[in-house]
Formats: sequence, structure tokens, C-alpha cells
Amino acid sequence: MTDKNAEGAITSEEAPLEKGLSVIRSYVKRLPGSPGVYRMLNKKGDALYVGKAKSLKRRVTSYTNPQRQTIRILRMISQTASMEFIETHTEAEALLLEANLIKKLKPRYNILLRDDKSFPFIRITATHDFPRVLKHRGAQPKEDEFFGPFASAWAVNQTLDILQQAFLLRTCSDSVFAGRTRPCLLHQIKRCSAPCIEGKISKDDYRALVDQARDFLRGKSRHIMDDLAAKMQAASDAMEFEEAAQYRDRIRAMARVSERQDVHLVKLGDADVIAIHRDGGMTCIQVFFYRNGGNFGNRAYFPVQAKDAETGEVLEAFIGQFYANKPPPKTVLISDAVPGRGVLEEALSVKAEHKVAVAIPQRGDKKVLVDQALANARSALARRLSESASQRRLLDSLSDILDLDGTPERIEVYDNSHVSGTNAVGAMIVAGLDGFIKNQYRKFNIKGRIAPGDDYAMAREVLTRRFSRALKEHPERDDNSWPDLVLIDGGKGQLGIALEVFAELGIDDVPLVGIAKGPDRNAGEEKLYLPDRDAPIRLNKNDPVLYFLQRLRDEAHRFAIGTHRAKRSKGLQRSQLDDIPGIGGKRKRALLHRFGSADGVASAGLSDLETVEGISRATAKTIYDFFHEQK
Repeated sequence: MTDKNAEGAITSEEAPLEKGLSVIRSYVKRLPGSPGVYRMLNKKGDALYVGKAKSLKRRVTSYTNPQRQTIRILRMISQTASMEFIETHTEAEALLLEANLIKKLKPRYNILLRDDKSFPFIRITATHDFPRVLKHRGAQPKEDEFFGPFASAWAVNQTLDILQQAFLLRTCSDSVFAGRTRPCLLHQIKRCSAPCIEGKISKDDYRALVDQARDFLRGKSRHIMDDLAAKMQAASDAMEFEEAAQYRDRIRAMARVSERQDVHLVKLGDADVIAIHRDGGMTCIQVFFYRNGGNFGNRAYFPVQAKDAETGEVLEAFIGQFYANKPPPKTVLISDAVPGRGVLEEALSVKAEHKVAVAIPQRGDKKVLVDQALANARSALARRLSESASQRRLLDSLSDILDLDGTPERIEVYDNSHVSGTNAVGAMIVAGLDGFIKNQYRKFNIKGRIAPGDDYAMAREVLTRRFSRALKEHPERDDNSWPDLVLIDGGKGQLGIALEVFAELGIDDVPLVGIAKGPDRNAGEEKLYLPDRDAPIRLNKNDPVLYFLQRLRDEAHRFAIGTHRAKRSKGLQRSQLDDIPGIGGKRKRALLHRFGSADGVASAGLSDLETVEGISRATAKTIYDFFHEQK
């Protein structure tokens, strides 16, 4: 793989479109006909678009004919100041690289997969005599076993609950397991076999439970339930009714899972079902997860920058990005054709390290699954369109009330939180046409020397940092990162501070509004303070815009409080031991186990410190000197 970068110098005074076309044409002459990935960059070097090509020369040449381009692509060409290229060995390799770069760079003109959080798995550990079952996200150690992915944490928790009831496997950490001297409450309520206590269950019997859990997660629950039924009957015949009741409860737990499955196809194996529906300029893609024939849940996605793209193009871009950070199953069932299905199969097979089939079923049970996913996509998009319409009406009304130039598509709300001035933080939340945009939220740890409880100084620091950076990184305001409206939680005082900050930074085109609670901080008595009005605006208590503003303010307050509590909690977890050179986590635990607290360590004698495991004479002297030099 080779990386090439040629600079296209632009010195003429041509129109923006002609400048962009000139840049692209300057590269075409030197491009190879091999597969690869290209990046279009603006004059600041930010990626505008990332694309793949079977032939770089042919694909980039296609941009030089403006008559064949959509308005969106013409706008992109106009902003192109340079390009970068990476040659690859195959088109499949280019597809994988394209997906990774899109996820990393988030170019403005690409179809983007939003909210691509990692999916949870169920993990069975393999490095302990009594394996543990738990929820897991992130990297997957090869020595352990993983089952999933599940569509949500809720789905994993439900399955873990079943595993506890049906197979009595432990969920506690190894350190808790090692420190137990008697069974915990989970054993008492028949959800754990108590392997932590000698004599409660043997290694072989526990391993048998683990094997049953594995079979259950692999979709082989029927023979497990038959085996348990036989054991229940045998215990009943032997008049061991308590033991028979335990088998009965385990059977019931597994039966609940079977009852929840709308479709359970053992022959399907591992498959993802992906369906796309488009309406009203928006797109919804539903993904259903089936593992070993069992339904592991579903999730809806709403890709952006897809309005004028073909359905197949959107679906292909989604699939590439979706599997960029997760292993594909053996089968991917889709609702619509994609432009390069063969290349997509090859790329996913390379990613998965096993053959992956991408299919559009036309009949049978697989078609039923795709139709079910498509119906869910239609319903989810209808709900989103309804919510968007309501949100736009609220934003339009807010614009009328505040006399704004247009409907605000990005609203930033600021608040701060502290306790007597300690652990002070500022918070920014963002809302727009699609509701709260949580991946745009920001927290600000107050760094300046501020008097305890000085809310004005905190607001000044937060706003100065936020907009100084915005002016530096996005002075042209062409990436939707600038707000159309800024709401400050507070009255005239806070609004005055915001106005001062904007005046100092030379910002005069971003509307500012202060929202203050009424007398006794009663909801419904809020006042809106505007820079050019002496009297505040009061909305009718039943006005939907008032409820909307309350939601914005409450969300900012919630985020600020949560951020403050997290910071305070982190501070409480620190102790003086963390500041001693050479004292890491292991030595810190040993000291606390021996002396009970940091104060106990501080009052210990030198000879006492030397008796702690892992503490040498030199380290003991360092600890002793640290505390006595502090006094």
C-alpha cells in the first residue's frame, strides 16, 4: 500500500467551482488505474469526502464533468483545495480502508453512520477454575469465549438474568470470589451455585453447568431442557421435592427466552438482517441480530448526508462503516441491492477471516426476516419524522418569539455546577432538529483562580474557552459547529457576562438569551432575558415553547450535575498515598489492607511500614518521610 500526496496550487481568481475543478484535473494526469482510496480536502486540510475506487484515475476523472453531479457534490467540488490518495492491492481492501477513514475523519459530504456505539457481548472467562459469566464491551481476549453481539445492554442483562437462574453461574469478580468465606445472597435466592465456598459444588459439576450455558447460548436449549426435565422427574420420583423444584425453576427460566423469540430459526445460524427505508428526505436502517438462530435484538440507525444518494449507495456505505469495528457474521441479509455486492462480500470476508455471504432473499423464512426488519424500519422512520416535525414547529415558534433571522438548527445551552466552589465544572449541551445531540455535549473543568461560588467568573471562563477555540478552529463557520442560538442558564447577570465575552471576541452575530427561573425558582415562571430588551419575556404557562425551553435547561442542569458528581467522586477516591513516589495500585492496596486508611499509614512507624508485603526498607523510608515532611 503506498500513500501519495500532490499539492494542487491555486492562484487564479476563478469562481469557486472552477477552482475546485482545476484542483481535481491537476491530479488526474498522474493517477494510476489501480484500486485505492481518495480524500478531498478543503484549504484547511480537513477531509471533505473519502471515497473508494476500482480505478483511481477513472473515478476521480468523473468529478471533472460538473453536468453529471448533484448539487451536494458540486458544493463539495467547490470547496476542494487538494486531494490525497492511497493505492491498495484490491478493491475490497479499498472498501475496508474507506470505511475506517470515514469513521475516523467524519467527512462532511460522506454518508455517515451516527451513534455507532460498540455492542455488548456475553463473556465466559477461561482463566479460572470456576469460570465467570458477565457483560462485556471492547477488545476480546482470545482465551475467553464471547457470545453476541446483543442489540442493547438491556438484552444482555435479560440473558444474564436467565443464565443465573438456569445455570447458577457466578458473576462476581475474581477478587470478591477469593475473599468470600460464606455464600452470598445470590446463592440464597438460588441464582448461584456458590463455587466460592468449598464443598458447595465441585469443579467438574460447575464445568458441566458452564457447558450447558454454552450450549444454551449456541441455540441448543431443547436438549438441555429435556435433560433437566428428566432430572426433575427423577428427583420427584425419589421424593427429593426441593431438588425437583430447582430443576423446575431452571426449566422455566429457559422457557421464558423461547417464549420471547418472535422468530427462532436454528438453520439460520449467525446472521444480521439489514433493511433500509427512506421517506421525507430521511433514511432509517434497521439491523436485527440472529445468533445460532436466536433473536438477539435490533437497533435503528438514521444515517446523515444521504438525501440525494441512491438507496444502494447508502446501504453499501452503512454496511462498510457498521462492520468497521465489529466482526461480520457468516450471513448478512439485506433488503435492497448494493452497487458492488461481490466486493462487499470479499471485504467482509477479509474482515471476518471467514466467508461472508451477502444475500437478498426472495422467498421463504429469510424473506420473512427481511420483511420484519423493513416493517420496523418504516415504523421507526415514521416516528422520527413525526418527532422532527414537532421539533421544527417548536423551533419555528421559538424563532418567532425571539425574533431570530431563521429557524435555529443548533442551540447551545450552558450551565455550571459546584459545591461551595469545589470541583467546579461548566457544561454545554446541544439540541437541534433531531432533539438532543449528545455526542456534541462538552464539559469544562474550571481551571482559573475563581472565588468559591463565583458563577459569573465560571460562565466567563467557559464561554471564553468555547468560542475562542471555535474562532481558531472554524473561523468560517462552515461545518455546523457554530450555534444559531446560545441559551445561558441565568438572568441579567449571566447574560451580561456572555455579552462581554462575545464583545471581547468580536462575535456579534450569535443570538444570546438568558433563561431564569421565576420567584422561588418555580417552574412555569421562567423569564427570558434578551440583550436589546429591558423587560424580560414571560411565556404562557401552557405554551409548548416554554416546556421546550424547560427541557433544554433541565438537560443542561442534569449534565452539569452529573459531570460535577463524577469529578467529585473521582476526587474522593484519591488519597494522599497517590502522591507518594513509587506507590502504585498494588502497594497502595497492601498499605490500606494493613493500616485501614491513609491516616493509619501516616501515623505508622518506620518499622511497621517495613512489615507490609511489597514495601522495602527504602520504600518505607520514602513513605515515612513523605508524611512527616508534610507536617
